[in-house]
Amino acid sequence: MKNVGVWLDKEKALVVTIENGTENMKTIQSNIETFRIHGGSGTRFKGGPQDVVQDSRYLEREKHQTKRYFDELAEEVNNADSLAIFGPAETFEKFKKELESSYKELDAKVKTVKRVDSMTDNQVKALIRDFFDNGN
Repeated sequence: MKNVGVWLDKEKALVVTIENGTENMKTIQSNIETFRIHGGSGTRFKGGPQDVVQDSRYLEREKHQTKRYFDELAEEVNNADSLAIFGPAETFEKFKKELESSYKELDAKVKTVKRVDSMTDNQVKALIRDFFDNGN
């Protein structure tokens, strides 16, 4: 039985695999850029010239980078018998929705989707180990 737990946020995913009593942990970087959108002319005067900000271009790029991140993550956990997904913000919920729409066989293996705080690597391992040790 191969149990896999994933803790993810926008920056990285920690994938903990528990198989035959051994634990392995792998970190997958998201490579999602953080966009700092600057607007305005930089002058102190009201009514000065304004820069046009292309929000849609940045958001579209971020959406594609997120899709690539989720595809890479789904490939990593593809051979799991059961899957648990954890995370601090909304990224883990978006990953679950991606599984529902694009990876139906993998989505059927999901045992839980739960919001948890940011954690150290050892705390993530303990969370996932405890989850599967309690009969989940």
